[in-house]
Amino acid sequence: MVFSEKHLLSFFLVLSLLLATPAHAKIYYSKQEAMVLAFGEDATVEMLSLFPNKDEIKRIQQLARAKMDSPMFTFYVGKKAGEIVGYAAIETHNVRTKPETLLVLLNPQGQLIQVHTLAFHEPPEYQPPQRWYAQLFNLPLAEVSFGAGVQGISGATLSSRAALDSVRKVLAVYQISVAEKQ
Repeated sequence: MVFSEKHLLSFFLVLSLLLATPAHAKIYYSKQEAMVLAFGEDATVEMLSLFPNKDEIKRIQQLARAKMDSPMFTFYVGKKAGEIVGYAAIETHNVRTKPETLLVLLNPQGQLIQVHTLAFHEPPEYQPPQRWYAQLFNLPLAEVSFGAGVQGISGATLSSRAALDSVRKVLAVYQISVAEKQ
């Protein structure tokens, strides 16, 4: 059987399309870069591993209106001159079918002050812009939801919903596992 040049070209075109990786997968910051972004170059960062009991997990999930995927949660605590400058959590979740990783930053009092996208593997048009996250800053946990204090994003509903779930979870874990125990 003899293949024409046209058939071979078509075969290689189809093969290259099948082997191509998605061009929209984007990693913005590594974990180390995220800690510098969160607390600055001169901060020391300590891990605070939390193991909420069943009752605490239930309370966290009720407050967050989101499920905890693991009975363990880690905050990164930034310190300068021995004083806490803030808390950071790295949250990974699926948006539609692919993951997104967010860096959620809290001030020493546990208020949301910043959210950064560390990685986003969905198409870029589904990614909430930084200005959308800005409306969440300093909102009480009860107002971090659509209709309460947050405007939605047309065309990025799943992304914004997943981001809100992550932010609420971080705020709820802080409230139950850090603030109540201080």
